[in-house]
Amino acid sequence: MRKPSRGVGLRIALVLVLTGMWVLPGFSSREEAQNSVATRLDGQSRLISSEPWPGMDGAACAWPPPVSSSFTIPGRSGSAAALLPLGSAVQAGTAADEVRRAAAARRRPLRTIQDQYALYSAVAVDAARNEVAIMDENLFRVLIYDRTANTPPTAALSEPKRIIGGPSTHLELNCGIYIDPKTGNIYAINNDMEDLMVVFDRQAEGDTPPTWKLHTPHGAFGIAVDEETEELLLTSQHSNAVTTFSKFARDDDAPIRLLQGDRTLLADPHGIALDSKAGLVFVSNFGSTATPRPDGGGRIQYNRTNFTPGSKEFWPLDPGQMIPGSGRNLPPSITVYDKTASGDVAPVQVITGPNTQLNWPAGLAVDGENGELYVANDGGGSVLVFSTSANGDVAPVRVLKGSETQLSYPSSVFVDMVNDELWVANFGNHTTTVFERTADGNTAPIRMIRSAPTGTPAPALANARIAYDTKREQILAPN
Repeated sequence: MRKPSRGVGLRIALVLVLTGMWVLPGFSSREEAQNSVATRLDGQSRLISSEPWPGMDGAACAWPPPVSSSFTIPGRSGSAAALLPLGSAVQAGTAADEVRRAAAARRRPLRTIQDQYALYSAVAVDAARNEVAIMDENLFRVLIYDRTANTPPTAALSEPKRIIGGPSTHLELNCGIYIDPKTGNIYAINNDMEDLMVVFDRQAEGDTPPTWKLHTPHGAFGIAVDEETEELLLTSQHSNAVTTFSKFARDDDAPIRLLQGDRTLLADPHGIALDSKAGLVFVSNFGSTATPRPDGGGRIQYNRTNFTPGSKEFWPLDPGQMIPGSGRNLPPSITVYDKTASGDVAPVQVITGPNTQLNWPAGLAVDGENGELYVANDGGGSVLVFSTSANGDVAPVRVLKGSETQLSYPSSVFVDMVNDELWVANFGNHTTTVFERTADGNTAPIRMIRSAPTGTPAPALANARIAYDTKREQILAPN
């Protein structure tokens, strides 16, 4: 989920309707539902057009035949058909039905809201190979550029050296990235549709399967890796949790630690960063949270989709295991823990309050040498820099913000200590901007990688739900 939840329900509903797997309430058959939807011209929902789902090659889910009257349910008397509502039998469509459906399929949208360009959601520099890898959450890709690439103002965009993308990659709503400093392997975190971390060889290109993949808790967003202990830590938005895995965990491997519970103050966690020198882990929180049900052995949860069902230890409780009515909003914050913290434990530091200027803090980066924490302050359109020892309602030591910076909904930051540079991925304007590490105030970037012509609007649609305000005649698309 990108802010605050990157729109699964709408896409699933559309697929189910178009494939005939879902009968709308109030209709007794697929044909009746389709015909009604396809012919509504009175301002109600109607099918505008349909296109084959990518990769389906004409395949479709067959509509099930009528239930046999001889089928019985154990413990019940009578046939299964007797349990169905009247008129539920599937009937063959008429010639008129086929004509209506064909006409509906030919209809085109009145207009389309779509971004055909890359939207940068996360960035990481491979200083050893002089490359930078940037996540494209809009088109589900990883784009690799020369580290020194700079898009001229007159150029339409910068072409990447390599692109990793396509159905085989398992990239979808990808929002977190890590590059192994030794091997150059690229770790990519999918946020919503695919509950997977996927790992690619540094030379991977095109529609190539990952070298390996790991089943992750739903709503994973940020990743940090401790190279000394060979452990990776992931934030999970919906579960308000941090799970720790082996750096080489794959497939259905279980976490080795779990941080979750009211005492942790984790609340819609997004970014995560490690200070290996101090042994601390920093987590950014948007603020929404709920109380997990009492443990009662509940740490062992059933796995979600994509892998063989089972159970595993240290799997976080998901939203279905929260106490009803316990949902609440906390102020945005940065919470700090010992890097080996586990269970429902309180943070050792909390950065929060009006003086912090925190507003949807997203990606984080730590400069351990200089004792500084960098925050991509998404809602505030800024990069905030704090001392790593900051605690309470404290002001940043530096604030990078203003029209000259070209920051727009910054979602990720990376500190390149080798080249003394600060990288920022902007989700709101098709740019990744590069600054001197100590940049402050309304300072222009020293370089920029742009994925679209200058001034191209960025709808920033990612996992959007759609609604329509009839009074104001506005389309609402919360992300």
